[in-house]
Amino acid sequence: AQPTSVALEDAYSIECWGGATFDVSMRFLRECPWDRLALLREKVPDVPFQMLLRGANAVGYTAYPDNAVFEFCDLAQKSGMDVFRVFDSLNYVENMRLGIDAVGTAGGIVESAISYTGDVSNPDRGLYDLEYYLKLTQELKDLGTHVLCIKDMAGLLKPNAATMLVSAIREQHPDLPIHVHTHDTAGTG
Repeated sequence: AQPTSVALEDAYSIECWGGATFDVSMRFLRECPWDRLALLREKVPDVPFQMLLRGANAVGYTAYPDNAVFEFCDLAQKSGMDVFRVFDSLNYVENMRLGIDAVGTAGGIVESAISYTGDVSNPDRGLYDLEYYLKLTQELKDLGTHVLCIKDMAGLLKPNAATMLVSAIREQHPDLPIHVHTHDTAGTG
């Protein structure tokens, strides 16, 4: 962690917690994820930490009661988490709303993620066109989003489509930071 602290001192954030890491640390490593977060924060005090929050599912695989998600986010923020990437793989805003509200109440940075699919550069591709993503962006911003993440989980976001999408969002929301997160291993991301 010490070399990471130096090497990434100018990074936006280090995504190091949440999602599957919470489950893996308990189930397979037999570690306390809270202790892990505290140790990381001690070793890397000056770079913002980021986690994945699955909306109403928090870091689990099922929806949790609202009070549990609020308490989890509050404790995570107090334990050193800064940026919470809130997402739903189907872009179901009602599932994301709970996570966005919980993070905002806890004082964390809300990075709402749009799960990208389709091809905005091809108008014949159906439902997931530019208008779909612009409407979704507006909904998420209205809920209290601080940063928008375009999450390309499947490596589908081609350079031309990325340019179109980011430019259109930037035109409508010039002050909204945009983070493109891709899982593309083919080299076009």
